[in-house]
Amino acid sequence: MPAEPGPGAPPDPKEIEELLLGGKLRHTRVDVVQRAGVTREFSSRVWRAFGYPSMPDAEVAYTDDDVAALYRIRRLMDDGVLDEDGVIRLVRAFGQTMTRLAEWQVNLLSGTPGADSQETPNPEAARTIQKIAEKHMGEFEPLVVHAWRRQLAAAGTRAIAASATREAGSAAARPRIAVGFADMVSFTQMSRELEELELARLVERFEETASDIVATCGGRLVKTLGDEVLFCADSPAVGGEIALSIASAIKDETEVPDVRVGVAHGPVLPLMGDLFGTTVNLAARLTSLARPGSVVIDEELAGRLEGEPGFAITRLVRRPVRGLGIIQPYVLRRAGTRTASTASSEPGPGEAT
Repeated sequence: MPAEPGPGAPPDPKEIEELLLGGKLRHTRVDVVQRAGVTREFSSRVWRAFGYPSMPDAEVAYTDDDVAALYRIRRLMDDGVLDEDGVIRLVRAFGQTMTRLAEWQVNLLSGTPGADSQETPNPEAARTIQKIAEKHMGEFEPLVVHAWRRQLAAAGTRAIAASATREAGSAAARPRIAVGFADMVSFTQMSRELEELELARLVERFEETASDIVATCGGRLVKTLGDEVLFCADSPAVGGEIALSIASAIKDETEVPDVRVGVAHGPVLPLMGDLFGTTVNLAARLTSLARPGSVVIDEELAGRLEGEPGFAITRLVRRPVRGLGIIQPYVLRRAGTRTASTASSEPGPGEAT
C-alpha cells in the first residue's frame, strides 16, 4: 500500500495511476508488443481505438494487464471471432463508453458535481479518490462487469428475436420498432445564461429522469446528446408510454425545462449500438412539430396505437418537413385528458412552409 502523503502534500500521480490500473507500470511499448505477439502497427491501432495517448517506445508505461489485453484481442482474431477491423470497432466502443464512465466516477467520488466553484479538484479530493480506490476497488469492478453482462443479455435477446422475425418474413427485413426523441426546450438560450456547473447539473437531471423512465417501461436508451435523448421500444404501446411518461415527468421537474417528444414507428438499421434510417429521421423531425410538454407521433404509430387502452390520438394538419416530404402527424395524449391543442398548427422551427 502506498505511503500516506504528508499533510497538504499532493498524492504521487504514479502511485494513484498504478493503484487504479491494478498493477505496476513495468513494461515499455516494445515489451508489450513482443509479449503479446502482435505487431507494433496493430498495437498502435488498438491503443488509439481505446483512446490511449501514444507513448515513446522506451517509456515504461504499461502493466501486465496491458499485455494480457492485447493477447486476448489477438486470440479473438486467431480464433476467427472477429477480423482486425471488427476488433478495432469493438475496442473503440469500449473505449468511448468507459471514457465517459470513468470521468463521471472521478467527478462523483471527488465531489466535483456538488462543488460550488469551478476550480480544479484540490489535493484533498485526489486523496479521497485514492482512499476509496484502496478500500473499495474490489466492489467497483464487478459492478461494471455485472452491468455489461445484463445489457449484453438484453441486446443478445433482441438480436435473436429480430433474427427470428427476419427468417419468418423477408430475409432482408429490418426490425420495425418505435423510435423517439425527447428534446429540451430553449436549451441553446439556457447554455448562454447558466454557469457551466449549473448547466451540467441540468443535463444530468434530464438524462437521469429520461433513462429511468425508459428502463422502467422496458425500452432502451440508445444515446444522450446533451439536450436530447434517443430511445426505442419493440412494442408501439411501450414507445407511446415512454414518450408520455418523459413529457409528464419533465413537466413536473422544476429544475428542467419542458421537452418536446417525437415518436415514429418503422424499420431501422441497428449499427454499433446506434439506430439509423428514415424512421429515426422522422422521429427527430416530429419533435419540432410538438409544443413544449407534448408528444407528436407519426401515422404508422398512430395506427398501431388506435384502440389501445390509455391513449388518445388527435390528427393534425398534414405538413411538409425537411427531407421527408409531406407527413401526417398526430398528437398523443393520455386517455381522458382535455383535448386542447398540444401541437403547433404552424410548422416548427426549421421546417418548410
